[in-house]
Formats: sequence, C-alpha cells, structure tokens
Amino acid sequence: MSIILGVIADDFTGATDVASMLVRAGMRTVQVIGVPAADAALPDADAVVVALKSRTTPADQAVAESLAALRWLQQAGARQFYFKYCSTFDSTPAGNIGPVAEALMAALGADFAIACPAFPENGRTVFRGHLFVGDQLLSDSGMRSHPLTPMLDANLVTVLQAQAEGPVGLLRYDTLARGLQATRERIAALRAEGVRLAVADAVNNDDLRVLAQACADLPLITAGSGVALGLPEVYAARGWLRPDAQAAQLPSIGGKAAVLSGSCSTATNAQVQQWLEAGKPGFRVDALALAEGIDVAAAALAWAAQQQEPVLIYATAAPQQVQAVQAALGVERAGQLVEHCLARVAQGLVEGGVRRLVVAGGETSGAVVQALGVQSLRIGAPIDPGVPWTQAQGRQLLLALKSGNFGGIDFFAKALGQVA
Repeated sequence: MSIILGVIADDFTGATDVASMLVRAGMRTVQVIGVPAADAALPDADAVVVALKSRTTPADQAVAESLAALRWLQQAGARQFYFKYCSTFDSTPAGNIGPVAEALMAALGADFAIACPAFPENGRTVFRGHLFVGDQLLSDSGMRSHPLTPMLDANLVTVLQAQAEGPVGLLRYDTLARGLQATRERIAALRAEGVRLAVADAVNNDDLRVLAQACADLPLITAGSGVALGLPEVYAARGWLRPDAQAAQLPSIGGKAAVLSGSCSTATNAQVQQWLEAGKPGFRVDALALAEGIDVAAAALAWAAQQQEPVLIYATAAPQQVQAVQAALGVERAGQLVEHCLARVAQGLVEGGVRRLVVAGGETSGAVVQALGVQSLRIGAPIDPGVPWTQAQGRQLLLALKSGNFGGIDFFAKALGQVA
C-alpha cells in the first residue's frame, strides 16, 4: 500500500495543523515524529506528515533533515509532496523556508513551486504579496516580537528572495479571481520567465482551492496548511482517494487532564490570562529560577499532584519579560531551559495519570512529544481551526499540540471540554 501525499513539516504543531486540514476533508492522515527508520512499517493512511523540529535550526541541518524525510516519503510511494511552514512565515534572512524549498525542488527535479502561507480561517491572508495577520500587516502584528523569528517585513517576495538563490515571483489575487485556467497560464508564464518560487496571494478558501487545482501536477507545494484544504478534492476527482467520513474519529480516553504552555505569542498570553482570571489553577515556570539550578519541574509536579482539577503549567510571558530573560540568559539558553523543564513536567504528569494533554507552542510541543517517546499520531477533529486532538498511536494518550498563534481566547477550556 502506498500513500498519496507526503508532507514535510518544519515543526510539530505545524504538522498537526496541516494534518487537520486533510482529515476534515476525509483524508486519513498519520503524523510521524521525525523521519522513520528505513524499515519502519508504512502507516495505514492516505497522507503521512513527517514532523521535524527544523524551523529554527541552522539552514544546512534543516535541509539535511528535510531531504531525509523526502527520501522516506518517496520510498513510501507518495505521489505528491508538500513542504509545510508556519502561516506567519516564521523565518530569518538565512532561512529556513527558502533553502529547504529549493533543496526539495532540486531533489525532485522541479523547476517551480508556489509559496503560500495563507490560512484565511485563522486570519492569515496574502494580498499583493503582503502577509496580513487579521487586519494588521505581519510586521505590525505580535510577530514583530517573536523571540526566535521576529518578522519585521510583511512583503513575502522580499523575505523569500533574501533566503532563496533563484528568482522569486508573485502570483496575484486578480489572476486567482479569474479562475483555474488563468492561474495555470500565469504559472506557465512565471516558469517561462525563470521564476522558481512564486509567492501566491490568497484571501479566502476559494483562492486556496484554485491554487490546489493549479498545482495538482507539480511535484512540490510549499505552503502553510491552507492550500491542503483543496487537495483531497483534487485527489478524489482523479480517483486516487475515496474520502472517509470517519477519518477524524478518535477513541474516548479517560484520565486526568493538564495544559502546558511555553509559547509567548500574543494569542497564548491571552489564553493563559483567561485561564487564570477564571480562577483555574496555574503554576508559572520562571526561567531565571531554572538558570539558578532550582528544580522547578519537581516543584510544578508536586503542586499539580495537590490539585483536584486540570492544571496549567506555563512559561508564557509578555514580550518585555521575555526580552529581559533573554538579555540575562541569552536567547538559546533561555529557550532550552524552559523546553527541558516543560518536557520533564510532561513526563511526570503522564506518569501520574494524565491522559489528555494540551501543549501550547511549537518548540514546546516538539520537546514534549520527544520526551514522551511518541512516534506517531492519529489525527482527530479540530478544536479550533488548525488545532486538532490527536492520539499517540498504540497508547491511551490524547494530545492537542497548539501553535502559539492559534486558538480562541478560551482555547484551553474548550479543548478539555471536548474530551471530558
């Protein structure tokens, strides 16, 4: 049995995000953690998402890991490939979106691919090549203060060109509005001009569906999760896929529940504040205390054991607090201390009977999943757009891995309420 779509995601929450889009359209999807061994059994699924932790690693390392994922997916028989990055195009002038995209294109013998992070349902739209977060330009949004990948330019053509060796072009909204044939003709013209990567506008789901159809014959799509919305329909029309109405069904699992939050995004700050203001139990992880050698993880677990309801253990802080900690400890050390602590807490919580765990933040989710030894996830129904519940395959454990920027203000309570 071979799979239809092979996805390479640059972080763990982004992987569940794109998997959720496929599942909601009836595509049975499994997320694997890291590149499986060459002799690993092929998951029983229509799509496989390989979740890497490569968004903020050095570019050459990100390229090597992404190419390894591609080779495994090729051996699994995938008919098309998808490089998934964040809907806020999280990156630096050195990468990693451009270098990974071009390396995957070279390996596939592809001369063209789109780049489209748009996810309109979550307020991420691209217009005239500029990325908007809600009504704000990316550069005016909370992403200006991201601790690892601050985004100071909303012009994605400029951002991507700084990372890419080949020419970067633009596939505009007015072309998409004219439909599939006009879009295909513009792609052909861009290819004839020597453009290798083209930022694609998209302001609604109809644009995403046009892009999915127009890119159906390309070996590689590079995008956020939005373009994936239209792919199952394309595959079904070709007779490759029989949509499964039960694709998102997960078993009911009892046990304790908890929330871990390492993200410092604007959305997650609001979600943490809402939880605390509702009088629900919360324990703050202090990075400076960790740096002093205090066993904060043990203290958090001891505190959690005394609570009678789901707990929140968080390192989430306002931008000015994050900047102060980074100034004292350095960006890399501060992040590593918090990730290691929350990963230890996750292990202790699961050992203590937690079976439903919400994790906020891409880096935090990656650390937690690795610490728990999870190798693959079956994808369930969405809690909010882009964030599904998942089940660790072969285990009585449900995980909701949330990108820092995603979810409504009541996300934590809403997530736990779905699996109460």
